[in-house]
Amino acid sequence: MTRRNPIETVLGAVVLVIAAMFLVFAYSASDLRAVTGYDVTAAFLKVGGLERGSDVRISGINVGTVTAQNLDPKTFEARVTMSISADVTLPTDTTAAIVSDGLLGGKYINLIPGQATDRIGAGGAITRTRDFQSLEDLVGEIIFLATNSGASAPAPSAPTLPAPQ
Repeated sequence: MTRRNPIETVLGAVVLVIAAMFLVFAYSASDLRAVTGYDVTAAFLKVGGLERGSDVRISGINVGTVTAQNLDPKTFEARVTMSISADVTLPTDTTAAIVSDGLLGGKYINLIPGQATDRIGAGGAITRTRDFQSLEDLVGEIIFLATNSGASAPAPSAPTLPAPQ
């Protein structure tokens, strides 16, 4: 039977305490808490990987959280429910767009407030939306535009050479 060294035991305990402190710091610094406030919905044709718990931002500032997603059985649109901070009142002409947080980042909803004086209340809906555009969609549009612009332009004529003398 081997005897354990008390220094190894103390050192192991110190490592566990430091790891626990690191986890508490990481959780508090990452701001993973959901924003609570009033609920607003928006309908999208394509959500592109948006998840429950994703951020809702205005000018890059987190003002809400995605709380639910479901499919409207009549229109087959994705209905996204968001909880918006109580101190943020959205104009009725606000636009909601699903955007990516970089190439490998997650998705979030970017709100672009309008100029209307009327406000969206609790349980209201954002009617102006822009669907998520994936990288594949953008590349497809570029290829489509490149092939169509080449087809509509007149073919260049071959240069004429002078006849040999």
